Amino acid sequence: MIISNSKDIKIYKEACEISVSMLKKIGEEIRDGVTPLDLDRMAGHLCDEHGVSAAFKRVNGYNFNTCISINDVAVHGIPKDTPLKKGDLVSIDFGIIHKGLNTDHCWTWSVGEPTKADRKLLKAGREAVENCIELAIEGNHTGDLGFEMERVAKHNGYNVLKMFVGHGIGRTLHDSPDIPAFGKKGKGTKLVEGMVICIECQVVNDNGEVVIDKDGWSAKTRHGGNSVMFEYMVIVGKNKPTILTDTLKWSTTA
Repeated sequence: MIISNSKDIKIYKEACEISVSMLKKIGEEIRDGVTPLDLDRMAGHLCDEHGVSAAFKRVNGYNFNTCISINDVAVHGIPKDTPLKKGDLVSIDFGIIHKGLNTDHCWTWSVGEPTKADRKLLKAGREAVENCIELAIEGNHTGDLGFEMERVAKHNGYNVLKMFVGHGIGRTLHDSPDIPAFGKKGKGTKLVEGMVICIECQVVNDNGEVVIDKDGWSAKTRHGGNSVMFEYMVIVGKNKPTILTDTLKWSTTA
């Protein structure tokens, strides 16, 4: 989607403010003993309260409001009825449909204080994505963003998953262009002012390969290494991007 007027920008900002406020409330409930299924049910209740729909539900037969990925589940984790425990890494990928527009963003929390190793992983995961936000300007390419995500991950001793990508978003949940978490500077799709995109990646303390769990959805790291995921929605600007899902000041400790 390319936004070209102030009315559409206002509606999209409204949608994202609602979505971010909902994810914040869900994140505040993360603690020892709570289950991912509890958190998913809360997301459903919040959708009802705000008069919005969960963007992921019923997409390709998916029956939950969120994707909640724990520890070695890198992405697409099905919310299960297994209590969280201290030290778990909890990635909640969430989106809504508001006035015909989709949102999609993700944050990872540690249940209580993370270990030294997980603190480093969380920091690298954030930087990999947040460093790319300022690159979302007209004339840059998707490869510029992908190059930076992989550079940060590799610099810290980690890998990115290459089989899952960021993407455009708008009246559909996944729109063009694809934004891989790897690439070459100046290559890929050229960014255009007004383009609404999701910048995301999974940074893993593993080799970058995944296996799909028997639930048919949860993508787990090949050797059981932990994973974190962060995702921001932005509008590509002429000289500066607009952050739609502004979670820059959030903590990664629940």
